[in-house]
Amino acid sequence: MNRPVVVGVDGSPPSLVAAEHAAQAAVWRSRPLHLVHGYLHPLGYGVPINPYEVGVPAASEDGRKMLEQTATELVDRWPGLTVEVRQVAGGPGATLVEESRRAELVVVGSRGLGGFAGLLLGSVGTQVAAHGHCPVLVIRPPDRPVPTEGPVLVAVDGSESAELAVGHGAEEAGRRGSSLVLVHVANEADDDGQGAALLATAGAAARGSHPGLTVEERVIAAPKPDQALIEASGDAALVVAGSRGRGGFAGLLLGSVSQALVQHARCPVLIAHPHQPEQ
Repeated sequence: MNRPVVVGVDGSPPSLVAAEHAAQAAVWRSRPLHLVHGYLHPLGYGVPINPYEVGVPAASEDGRKMLEQTATELVDRWPGLTVEVRQVAGGPGATLVEESRRAELVVVGSRGLGGFAGLLLGSVGTQVAAHGHCPVLVIRPPDRPVPTEGPVLVAVDGSESAELAVGHGAEEAGRRGSSLVLVHVANEADDDGQGAALLATAGAAARGSHPGLTVEERVIAAPKPDQALIEASGDAALVVAGSRGRGGFAGLLLGSVSQALVQHARCPVLIAHPHQPEQ
């Protein structure tokens, strides 16, 4: 299965920036790009559709034109990129979560149309980052172009989720020709060396799978891991986090640190969900 890179596009400036990031990601991976517009039922958000009563709503002409124009601009910028476009009768968040079952990567902007003023990350981005069935790239800040400089930063805490994040981080650094920075945040000075040992194990795995990759291991002493990683993201081109960390609550699909990063990081954030098994 040649899994595509999927990006949700609604015509808003953040979603168009997300489409540019998705195009670059597709080129790096030699994958097709799918532009998807999930549109809601005209009766309003959350209204159940009974096809026997009202029928499935038709795709809009405006949506079709927006998708085709976006596709044309991306192909002009990245010649050789294969782009498919389609509209799906459904809410954008649910649509992208479903698309993620068959995707290599899903890309979302950090604010789309219909966002509430109190949310730093639009509800669609929150849904997909939490519930995706493949890695999810959240574009932060929403108006930032594709970064060309800076390392790939990965948070390491010894969890299986963080181990997966290290693997994705090494692959991303290799694609970008950048360095990989592994960070462990300790509550206080790491006297017992536990953080350094975790980093050494993660660093050895990254170097073993990607010979020649420059890997830096860094222990940061700070009371709050989320704040320390947000601060560290200011110098990075990408930060990669696991979907769950140590100490997470069973009902939370995103750990607290990952949640803080998708809300406040100063660069794009990759949530390293494992891929849905191919069917």
